[in-house]
Order: sequence, then structure tokens, then C-alpha cells
Amino acid sequence: MAEGLLRHDHGDRFEVESAGTRATLVRPEAIEVMAEIGIDISQHRSKVVDEFAGESFDLVLTVCDNVKESCPIYPGHASRLHHAFEDPASQTGPDALPAFRRVRDQIRAYLQHLDSHTRLVYKDSPKIFRENKK
Repeated sequence: MAEGLLRHDHGDRFEVESAGTRATLVRPEAIEVMAEIGIDISQHRSKVVDEFAGESFDLVLTVCDNVKESCPIYPGHASRLHHAFEDPASQTGPDALPAFRRVRDQIRAYLQHLDSHTRLVYKDSPKIFRENKK
């Protein structure tokens, strides 16, 4: 969801990549709650960090404790930020969609705050992951 939010809200300024420590699937609940706010992530796929080995990033965001502990270090990072969010995939049945909505909204609020922070850090050229070369 974070990748979809970053691409939608800040894709004109940031080049965004997303990966985890293991490949899973893009949860249908995530696709549904993102569609509710007009963001289509139905074509997103689960990627693993190994796909980006050897690449340089300006900023790495981690969003759960498991990733914080096992995410590899990439050379060239200007910064690495962590924020723990509840894993909505741990919810099932009627609790699943509300959990995905709640986490979606929490991530969006966090990313908006982060955007303000990166303006201060990077001044004229804020970067999330890599500078957008478009």
C-alpha cells in the first residue's frame, strides 16, 4: 500500500520501489481498500529486496519490525527510516477490511509527514528511494 500511496501522491517527484524480505502476494484486501481511494495497485507484484542488490537508494523506509531487523543495508543511503504499522494481513473475516483501511490511512498520514521532512532534509530536490529521472 505504501508503494501505491507514494506513487499516487508523490510520483512526480519520487522514483519509488517496494520490496520485502520474502515474496508473497498483493493481498486482495489491499487492492480493494486502495481502489476505494482511487488508487489501482492491482498490477503491483510482490518483490524481494534481492532484486535491487547493487542499486543505490537515497532513502529506505521500513514499515514493520520484521523488515527492520532483516532488511539488508544498501550502499549510498542518505537515510533509513522505520515506522512500525500493524500488519493488516494478520486480520481475517470481518476484521480484515477495516484493518487494511486503518493501516492505509495511517501509512498515508505518515508519508505526508515524511514529505514535509524530506523537504527539510533535501531542500530543493527531495528523494524517496531514487531521484525521479523522468
